[in-house]
Amino acid sequence: MRAWIDRYTAAVGGGALSDEDVEALLDLAGVAAHAAVRQAAPLSCWLAARAGLTPAEALQRARDLAAELGES
Repeated sequence: MRAWIDRYTAAVGGGALSDEDVEALLDLAGVAAHAAVRQAAPLSCWLAARAGLTPAEALQRARDLAAELGES
């Protein structure tokens, strides 16, 4: 997986993702998928990036929203 992420990052001209960022994004995707539907996972990651949130910030907001909705 890491090879794909690193090569895709280079292809789109982005900065490298740390291991912590990768973990937070995967966790964000998991929270979104379980709180709503699987399709919410990639869309939530995209929205977080567009909003300029760090992966850790986005994960916390997703956890807060899931708690509000009664999911974890």
